[in-house]
Amino acid sequence: MKNKTRKARFCYRQPKLRSNFQKLNIGVFASHGGSDLQAIIDGCAAGKIPARVCVVISNNGDSQALQRAQDAGIPAFHLSAKSVRRGADNATNSPISPTSPSSPDALAEKIHETLTAHEADIIFLAGYLKKIPDNVLETYSGRIFNIHPSLLPKFGGRGMFGINVHAAVLAAGETQTGITIHRVTTEYDAGDILAQRIVPVLAGDTPEILAARVLAQEHIFLVEFLAELLQK
Repeated sequence: MKNKTRKARFCYRQPKLRSNFQKLNIGVFASHGGSDLQAIIDGCAAGKIPARVCVVISNNGDSQALQRAQDAGIPAFHLSAKSVRRGADNATNSPISPTSPSSPDALAEKIHETLTAHEADIIFLAGYLKKIPDNVLETYSGRIFNIHPSLLPKFGGRGMFGINVHAAVLAAGETQTGITIHRVTTEYDAGDILAQRIVPVLAGDTPEILAARVLAQEHIFLVEFLAELLQK
């Protein structure tokens, strides 16, 4: 069975480029392995995505996504409820060590400040498990996108991430699953659906086998999506 792509109505207003010679800046948020981030980095480097990753933010100081950013020379920041860097802002190409606990408002401001300092035009959530602060949602309204490993609205919402999604798909007896890219709102996985790709569920699948099949398609799909989005 071939993978199929579904597209919802597409009503995205492209941010105006600063000049004809500057690429659009993508801020990427990731929580763990960062393989989707790597697909974006590689897609930009290959010229498939007409943009550059300008900053990577993770809520997890041990995230491999931070290491991937470091390896690519991209500024990377560990910003979480338990870890907001003290003192002056310093650009970094390595994970930020945890410091003292911070208030949600302080974290929200730090995230917003980091995106602004690195001139992010759009934000892509590549396996990011936290809600985006209201101030960031307001500033980047309509310009924040998430990739989710199911065909939303099925198997979305709070707690539906990673292996949990694939286990739920198999438990429900689904014959197909897939990938959804949607706009981000205040609610988990509730924003406008922009595109979907169908991935088959096969006899003998375990959550781990299905997860690997879906992830392999994610890497292709998100590059295709961003390429089309940013070339409009």
